[in-house]
Amino acid sequence: MDNRLNLYNTLSKKVEPFVPREDGRVRMYTCGPTVYHYAHIGNLRTYIMEDVLEKFLRYLGYDVTRVMNITDVGHLTSDGDTGEYKMLKGAKREHKTVLDLARFYTDAFFEDCRKLNIKTPDIVEPATNCIDEFIHMITVLIEKGYAYLAGGNVYFDTSKLTDYYVLSSQNEEDLAVGVREGVEEDANKRNKTDFVLWFTKSKFEDQELKWDSPWGVGYPGWHIECSCISMKHLGEYLDIHCGGIDNVFPHHTNEIAQSEAYLGHKWCSYWFHVLHLNDASGKMSKSKGDFLTVSLLESRGYNPLVYRLFCLQSHYRKPLVFTYDALDNAAVAYNKLVARIRSLKKEGSADMTAAGPLREAFIEALGNDLNTSSALTVLYDVLKSDLDDLQKRTLIEDFDRVLSLDLIRAADEKDTAGTDPELEAYILERIEARKAAKKAKDFAAADAIREELSAKGIAIKDTREGTVWELVK
Repeated sequence: MDNRLNLYNTLSKKVEPFVPREDGRVRMYTCGPTVYHYAHIGNLRTYIMEDVLEKFLRYLGYDVTRVMNITDVGHLTSDGDTGEYKMLKGAKREHKTVLDLARFYTDAFFEDCRKLNIKTPDIVEPATNCIDEFIHMITVLIEKGYAYLAGGNVYFDTSKLTDYYVLSSQNEEDLAVGVREGVEEDANKRNKTDFVLWFTKSKFEDQELKWDSPWGVGYPGWHIECSCISMKHLGEYLDIHCGGIDNVFPHHTNEIAQSEAYLGHKWCSYWFHVLHLNDASGKMSKSKGDFLTVSLLESRGYNPLVYRLFCLQSHYRKPLVFTYDALDNAAVAYNKLVARIRSLKKEGSADMTAAGPLREAFIEALGNDLNTSSALTVLYDVLKSDLDDLQKRTLIEDFDRVLSLDLIRAADEKDTAGTDPELEAYILERIEARKAAKKAKDFAAADAIREELSAKGIAIKDTREGTVWELVK
């Protein structure tokens, strides 16, 4: 087991060595999707980076157990009984029952994950499977004086905590009505920061999913779900909790509050958060109506793994701006990489001793707060190295256990189709040079490259999805 992972911890707000509670075993929890619609590619950036983290931990030799919830009940667009109820909104939109909607979009989510080579977590648990666990935790919180009943609902009392904002830099002013989107007055709360654990009185009277409880027929609040599902499968201590940056407050802040009040000790050691994917108008969001999905990218001719590469080219703690030009560049890079790997012969030495320094560089890159961009640089260094072809292929296949770009498979598939790897690499290089010339407004050079390719029997065509080519002789 290699323990060279240094990771930014949102809790301590610094990069620190990763040390699990039990040597060799990692308990990892991921906030799963609310299954009322397709996942957009901004959501999926978070799952891609969490997948890289899990696979790198396994690459280092750790025994990882990863759990993820499916939110099929309880997720409102704000923390109180306010905003829209996401599952109900989706069910009405599609004229389905809430459970039918949840099943459909759960399947759709995992199909997107399959296309992006995102490993399914070891345990996936829908919230509706755990009502008894929710009721038990809420009962204990009431008995300990951390929760109270008001207006028919059960609330967590944040005034009982020494530091409610331990994970975030929020403050009470951020919760003033009208200051933050989705904040509305809830007269039942003792404190502005209190949040609902169980609803029995709700403006969503047509909510389908309700259960008996000691406080009346109702349904759980959103935050209670992740705490209970994590403890059910991973116990009282958690090594890593993952999610998007928008989960820091209030969702993860509230998870810490209720979990540690219930347990009586620190719950989770490391908090891993991925920053937003933005488009030209800002943060990508389903609320805008039209949003980018994996299926939409496929319909425009993009391999989903090109989007995975696009995400790996940037650090997870930096906002990433999506444009089709940027995705086109990632597509060119992916195709050139596959073409270069395809040109490698499947012969050489099986002794990988000489590959040791490059493997060490790969581990060092990812060990430096999961720097996937630097890890990709090491991948290119392998291709430029003095290793023989078989050693290069073997090392690239080893790296791809973490990167999951299907590089060897893609190269071998095209190889069997009879494509000349050297020709394709040349074509892709000239197309990229032509694009650079056009960007520099050197149209004479761009036209010269087109004519150069045409003279060799290669026709190129500019499309919205990028430049495509075909052999015409």
